[in-house]
Amino acid sequence: MASHLHADRSAPQPPDPGTLDALISQARTLRGRLDAVRRGAGGSAGRGTEPDPGVAGADPRTRWQRALCELAVHQLDDLGSQLDQLRAGMPPEAPRAWPSADQPPGPTSERTPGAAYGTHPSPDRERPSELVGRVGSAEWNLLTDGVAWSPELFRIFGRTEEDGPLTLDELPSWVVPEDQTALATAFTDCLVDGRAIDREFRLVRPDGSVRTVHMVGEPVLDDDGGTASMWAVVRDVSELRRSEHAVHESRDHLQRERHIAQTERRLAVELQEAVLPPWRGSLRFPHGDERVTGALDLAAHYLPSASSALIGGDWYDAMELPDGATLLTAGDLTGHGVTATSGMAMLLGAVRGMALAGVRPDALIEHLNQLLDSSAQPSLGSALCCRYEPRSCTLTWAQAGHPAPLLFRDGAGRVLRRPEGVLLGVTSGATYEQRTERLRPGDLLVLHTDGLAPDDAQEAPTGAEPGDGVPRKPGLHAGSARMLGLAARFATAGSAQECVRVVAEEFADREREDDACVLVARVTP
Repeated sequence: MASHLHADRSAPQPPDPGTLDALISQARTLRGRLDAVRRGAGGSAGRGTEPDPGVAGADPRTRWQRALCELAVHQLDDLGSQLDQLRAGMPPEAPRAWPSADQPPGPTSERTPGAAYGTHPSPDRERPSELVGRVGSAEWNLLTDGVAWSPELFRIFGRTEEDGPLTLDELPSWVVPEDQTALATAFTDCLVDGRAIDREFRLVRPDGSVRTVHMVGEPVLDDDGGTASMWAVVRDVSELRRSEHAVHESRDHLQRERHIAQTERRLAVELQEAVLPPWRGSLRFPHGDERVTGALDLAAHYLPSASSALIGGDWYDAMELPDGATLLTAGDLTGHGVTATSGMAMLLGAVRGMALAGVRPDALIEHLNQLLDSSAQPSLGSALCCRYEPRSCTLTWAQAGHPAPLLFRDGAGRVLRRPEGVLLGVTSGATYEQRTERLRPGDLLVLHTDGLAPDDAQEAPTGAEPGDGVPRKPGLHAGSARMLGLAARFATAGSAQECVRVVAEEFADREREDDACVLVARVTP
């Protein structure tokens, strides 16, 4: 392999100083902008500052962003340092970078070690930063056994110039045992076969610290084609590799968190689908008895959140009881994921069991509150429990901090007056009232959870204008207010299922922060 300054090639000309100054200015500008990005990502404002105490508890995404910023900082700092070295250039008194074959440098050569590689600063320039010290150079002359190291290379290895440079035979003993064989092989390939060196290895300094360095080198051939010397540039990439390692760890941790979240969501969805009634179309109670006046035509719908990522503890249910009555219920347990859906399954199972046992709505809600208050993972929830008697068309109901049912009759809607009842799990031994409402054939009853619309979205429903009869009562739930605006469309619907479609269309384009359930019960004529 020929020397990089072969006799038939001219020496490269120094770059234009103006171009270098422009590049250095751009690198510094990028560095300043990156500091602003680091501050926005939760990182420190500059190098050498104390870390933010809140960073250790940051979420995986934030830690990943900070690690990427740190990696970019190292790369920009290295770039700036290398541009500074390039602008400094070679000292004017330095001789040719590589000697000719008839003038080999000896151990007493006056050539400044490392000057040929542009890493030794001029006397009239400021001392380079520690980042500049990450790049060192070396030359091992095989004809004279002379070794020349730049001052930066001594700092990388943790040695002083009084200690002297390391020979090629000594160098492998300074690296970790796992890298010694590979480095020795690289040296042999370079000196014997003329192959270039481009390898990283880990060296152990005298103080016991381990540094990762990147070596690039080539053999220099004499006129007879023999290897006269070997040159190398060594770069300390320890900080860069640490930053990359932090990026990889943060990315892997984030991927694990995403996988866990996806798994939990799948389990939550499967549990929800297993518990909630799998209705397809309308359901009629009592089953198959078309002669019963006041039977219920039922339909329900689950509305996911806008992101579709939050599976909450919302439920709805309708069940025919042994005495001919019908249970209608809806509720919402705080939280999301498997914890919320498993808690919802527990409460819904309790509701069904107590309703089958003939427990009244007010007593049923009291037992639910006691159950939630004594559970291993206390939480809060709302619930609505209704018992409908088809022969008398009476609805007896109780609630615990839940939106009241909506009653639509003759093209108009209203909110049923709520009996007293606090949220489930708020206090032990709470008592709950119940009320009774007489329904008529053709009436439409709507039960829903509170995730239909944000609580602060008190705007008028679609098509509703001031004075159109839609209630604007203080404290009216946003979802209820919007639902009341659908009274005219409900009046023209032929079934409960058609009413559910109207609800789905009305709330399909809303930015719901939570999921919601809607249960529609239509009293048949």
